[in-house]
Amino acid sequence: MTRRRPPPDLTQPLKRALRVPVWADLSLRLGGALFLVFVVVLVHWTDRSGLKDTHDGAISFLDVVYFTMISITTTGFGDIAPVSDRSRLIEAVIVTPIRFAVIFIFVGTAYNFIIKRSWETWRMKRIQERLSDHVVVLGYGVSGSEAVQELIARGTDPSCIVVVDPSSARLRAAEQAGCNVLEGDATRDETLSAVRIERARSILISAGRDDTTILIVLTARHLAPGVPITAVVRADDNELLARQAGADNVINPVRFTGLLLAGSAAGQHIAEYMSDLASVGGRVQLVERPVQPGEIGKPLDQITTGKGVRIYRKDRAIGFWEPEAHVLEPGDVLVEIVGSVGSESGGRA
Repeated sequence: MTRRRPPPDLTQPLKRALRVPVWADLSLRLGGALFLVFVVVLVHWTDRSGLKDTHDGAISFLDVVYFTMISITTTGFGDIAPVSDRSRLIEAVIVTPIRFAVIFIFVGTAYNFIIKRSWETWRMKRIQERLSDHVVVLGYGVSGSEAVQELIARGTDPSCIVVVDPSSARLRAAEQAGCNVLEGDATRDETLSAVRIERARSILISAGRDDTTILIVLTARHLAPGVPITAVVRADDNELLARQAGADNVINPVRFTGLLLAGSAAGQHIAEYMSDLASVGGRVQLVERPVQPGEIGKPLDQITTGKGVRIYRKDRAIGFWEPEAHVLEPGDVLVEIVGSVGSESGGRA
C-alpha cells in the first residue's frame, strides 16, 4: 500500500524574524505613553489653580488625573476646563504636543501589531501558496550559509530561496540575506510540506550531523520524488547511506579538503584552479546545461560556449577523451568550463 502524501501545512507560514521581541516592543511603547501621561498629570497638578470644576469648584488630585485622561484622549466633557491664561497656554504649548505624541504611539502600536502583522502574515501565506521552482536549503550552518551566499552570487534571487532551520538566530542571518525562512524540524513531513518541497527546483541538505542529514534525505525524497537532492555528509561510510536514502549528489567536505591539499602537493597552482572551479568568485567555473539543437552531431570539443569536459548520457558519465564524446546526442547533459563574467579569460578556460 502506498503511503498517502500529507497536504501542505499552511499553519506553519513563512515568516521574518523581528529585531525586537514583540513583548519588548509593546512594553517600550506602553512605557513611553504612560510616561507622557505622567508628565501631563504633573503639569496639571502644578497649575491646578488655573482649572475650574463646575461640579464642586475644587480641584483634587483625582480631578487632575481625570482631566488629564479626557484631555489626552480628546474626549472633553467640559466639566473641568482651563480658565486662566496661563492654563490655556500650557494646554496649547505643552499638553497638545504630548497629546499628539500619545495618539501617535497608540496608533503606531495598532498599526504595527494588528494591521502590519496581519498584512505580513497574509502576504507570506500567499507567497507560500505560490512557491514553485525555488531552492530549499535544509540547515543553515556553515555549509548551508555558504551555499546560499554562493547561490546569490551566481544570480539566484534570494526570494526564490527558502531556508529551514530550528535555530532562530541562524534564520535571522538568512533573512538579512533576503531569503524566506521557516523555523522548524526538517525531518518532519509537515515542515517540508509547508515549504512546498515537491515544487522545488532543488533541495540542499546540511544538518550538521550525518544521521540527521540522512533522515532528512529520506523525508524529502518521500515528499519530492522528482526533485534533485544534494546532501552534505562528513563520514565516508555514510556517503552510500545518503545515496541509498535518495540523495542524487553527496558532498563530503572533508574529502574535498583532502583533494585541495593533495592538489597543492602535486603542483603549485592545482589547488587554486580547483578553488576557482568551485566558486563563482574565481576566474573560471563549471556549468551544467543540456545540449543545444545546433550542437547535436558535433564532437564535444567543438562547442563554442566553453571547454566541454564531460557528457551525462542517460545514467553514464562520458569523459571528453572517450570515443562517445565525438558525437553529441539529443538528451545529453554537458558539463563545461567557462570563464567568469568580467574575467580576463572571457569565454575561455
